[in-house]
Amino acid sequence: MTYKQTFTACALLMLSFSPSLIFAATDTQGASKIQWQVEKSWKLPSTPLDIVYSLDGKRVFILTDQEKVLAYTADGELLGAIPVAKGVSAIDIAPRGEKLFLINQTEKSFSDLSVSFIVNIDTTGSPFLGNENAPVTIAVFTDFE
Repeated sequence: MTYKQTFTACALLMLSFSPSLIFAATDTQGASKIQWQVEKSWKLPSTPLDIVYSLDGKRVFILTDQEKVLAYTADGELLGAIPVAKGVSAIDIAPRGEKLFLINQTEKSFSDLSVSFIVNIDTTGSPFLGNENAPVTIAVFTDFE
């Protein structure tokens, strides 16, 4: 058996054990082949107009026809919605994911939005100073190098 035959046999064997479906398609002339795999898919509450994915792969921002940008985790958990003006037709994201850029065709305008996410830290059982029922807790991580 040649190297090429061995490699092809191994590749086919690995594909047969894949837990997800792999689809194959050919173009109309049959000159090239394309393989793709659906990794994630979820339903949206309204019609999507545009999408951006953060470079770190953690968040997805989807502009909808309901004048909102929906923020999702990469696994499809809705983090929240950002209302936008009527006429916003395109979005983009800053390289670190800290800003969203909006294009409004109706108003012929550009907007730059700062984006940050609130993270709750469970401090149950942790040592504290002050009132146990205070509305705000400040966590100081001093034991990390």
